[in-house]
Amino acid sequence: MQKAISKYWPVFVLPTLLAFIIGFIWPFIWGIYLSFQRFTTVSKTTFVGLQNYINVFSDETFLHAFSFTAAFTVVSTVLINVCAFAIALVLTRGIRGTNLFRTVYFMPNLIGGILLGYIWQILLNGVLANLQRPLLALDAKAGFVGLVILMCWQQIGYMMIIYVAGLQSVPGDLIEAAKIDGANDREILFKIKIPMVMPSVTICTFLTLTNSFKLFDQNVALTAGEPANASEMLALNIYNTFYGRSGAQWKGIGQAKAAVFFLIVVVISLIQLKFTRSKEVQQ
Repeated sequence: MQKAISKYWPVFVLPTLLAFIIGFIWPFIWGIYLSFQRFTTVSKTTFVGLQNYINVFSDETFLHAFSFTAAFTVVSTVLINVCAFAIALVLTRGIRGTNLFRTVYFMPNLIGGILLGYIWQILLNGVLANLQRPLLALDAKAGFVGLVILMCWQQIGYMMIIYVAGLQSVPGDLIEAAKIDGANDREILFKIKIPMVMPSVTICTFLTLTNSFKLFDQNVALTAGEPANASEMLALNIYNTFYGRSGAQWKGIGQAKAAVFFLIVVVISLIQLKFTRSKEVQQ
């Protein structure tokens, strides 16, 4: 079996590798190239150097979208992970119906982002109308809260599953030894369980952080960036720049925004991974 694998592994690797190169590597390289160009079609381009990047950081809509996205990411990442961990703690105490609760909490993650956005738009606008408050498209603060609620509702169940797996991997004899030594539930939580599930914290924080920064379809469906782009996030801002503005210069600026967006997500993710991994302990 091992000889067959060592002999024929290119047959299995090559299709996936080609798909990855065609679907990701080549478009990424081509996109970086176009970020230095002025163009309307990719066959007719004019090199403009760093001008597109200069225009990116002078675009107030991009800067506002960045601040809005950063605030949303911080709030949603904290809420999702705290709530998911709290639910996981409850569901690992051996209560009745644990499997049912896990299934119910996980189900929202199976709903597509566009559909989820429109469902919550109807729900939240109905609540706001009954409270005689401006609708989501007329109030950026309500749009921000709505996006946080939507993101939490969709992601908490998924992160809960990861935290449940992490908590179940904590050695039971370690907890029993702590109880014999007189540790209470709070001390066991903060001195044993949380340090031991830091690998799960690393994974969940990475996923929620990157998912929040890259949020697009829910933003389109829930608020569409209204009012006046006040609830527009980075991914939607890039889309609107590339497809929603007329003029040859905006295509290149849209590509430059995408490149900057990529760098922002990579840098923030690497910093988060380094920080959380430094807190992990060996089991």
